[in-house]
Amino acid sequence: MLDRKVHGWNLVSKNLDSKSEAPSELSAAGYNERINSEQIVLMKSRIFPLLVAFHILAGSLIGQTAQPAATPAAAQDSPSKPGATPDGKAQAPAQPGNSAKSDSDDSVATLVHVVNEVRVVFTVTDRHGRYIKDLKSSDFRVTDDQKPTELRSFRSETDLPLQVGLLVDASNSVRDRFKFEQEAAIEFLNAIIRPNYDKAFVVGFDSTPEVTQDFTDSTESLAAGVRMLRAGGGTAMYDALYFACRDKLLKQEQAGPVRRAIILLSDGEDNSSHVSREEAIEMAERADTIVYTISTNISGMKGKGDKVLERIAEATGGRAFFPFQMRDVSDAFLSIQEELRSQYALAYKPANFVADGRYRTIEILAQDRNLKVRTRKGYYAPKQ
Repeated sequence: MLDRKVHGWNLVSKNLDSKSEAPSELSAAGYNERINSEQIVLMKSRIFPLLVAFHILAGSLIGQTAQPAATPAAAQDSPSKPGATPDGKAQAPAQPGNSAKSDSDDSVATLVHVVNEVRVVFTVTDRHGRYIKDLKSSDFRVTDDQKPTELRSFRSETDLPLQVGLLVDASNSVRDRFKFEQEAAIEFLNAIIRPNYDKAFVVGFDSTPEVTQDFTDSTESLAAGVRMLRAGGGTAMYDALYFACRDKLLKQEQAGPVRRAIILLSDGEDNSSHVSREEAIEMAERADTIVYTISTNISGMKGKGDKVLERIAEATGGRAFFPFQMRDVSDAFLSIQEELRSQYALAYKPANFVADGRYRTIEILAQDRNLKVRTRKGYYAPKQ
């Protein structure tokens, strides 16, 4: 290869030498210009092979430098076991839909910090139903999946921003006192929603849910949304609850900790839903939402629908109200308003946590047996 290149250079040199004698008809200036051109060609022909050799050498050095860097990256991408942090500790549950993936170690560390605890809001009452607001963490025992937990924080939460959904049954079955319930709901929203702090939305449902007012802190807009509701049609209560939790509360942006609640006005008789009662409850649990139910049954006796309302409220840590008289509806709203401002919040680290998507139970017991704790029954672990 080298001999051929040298030979090539010799040919160029020889040709140049053979042309070094200028023809008689060329002027001295033309002759010199031609000699200069041919010298430039010769220089280029000699430099080009050197450039090629330089690029080959540089590529080889780059390849040798990049190879060791790939090995640590591959090691970082293969965790020791599912659901474990780099130090081998199990990760606590994260809310579904909120998990993120990142290739950087800093992002992974931040994610572990965010999901490293379970947060629970709960209410404590005495035997007479009065709210107890001056308790300490030592007054409670918390278990996760029947195992003791490590408390991370505990505080009385009386002033968290609220995200409230008002779900109103607008089917034919509630027509008798629909107007009164609308006014009671408006009065409740006026009392509980604080401008620039809390937000609420209004959904009416018969055979399908309909948003008559999206998230806002304007009580006037919320009142208008409630008055837009018109009674008529079937009852798809489970669909409405599922929709409100999945498509409204879970997707609502939040700058910090908030308290999510749904107030559901219905007779509990569902005849049009596509999802089941338990699927609707599961979605409320995934959205970390407390559901308060207010029955519109005016028969004076608890029916099948009332038991459904009790089940929904109990599973999510809320309460079920059965106002058999008109004035009792306003009282129910007042009780919900007081409860939302009389709650505790704690955070804990679960023991032996596995990210398997399984449902895990939560139990909070007061050391004083005369006190009753009301909270959600559990949560769904993330699945990896």
